[in-house]
Amino acid sequence: MVRGSTAMDRQRIDKWLWHARVVRTRSDAAALVESGHVRLNGKRNRSAGQPVRVGDVLTLALDRSVRVLEVAGFRERRGSAPAARALYRDLTTGSGSRACAGPGSARKVSPPLRTP
Repeated sequence: MVRGSTAMDRQRIDKWLWHARVVRTRSDAAALVESGHVRLNGKRNRSAGQPVRVGDVLTLALDRSVRVLEVAGFRERRGSAPAARALYRDLTTGSGSRACAGPGSARKVSPPLRTP
């Protein structure tokens, strides 16, 4: 397949996860996919070579959270964190989202209510 100067329309799922900085290494991305912790458009995927396209929705079961990401673009090379955030739109809702909590934004937990 010859690549022209046109924009990429798809990318391997493991490579995209690595470029989007969801995982630290590409082998970690492949292991995450092959262990069944990634769903592509609601269907469990076990092939790290499965292509993703713009508009696809990935559901990722990570250590202590579940993230839902919509693919917004691709890159040829892994870039900085701000460039990686431009590759997806975070659809995760609820208080368990790592994407909503930035550095230094720890939530304050109120003490339990005392009943007389």
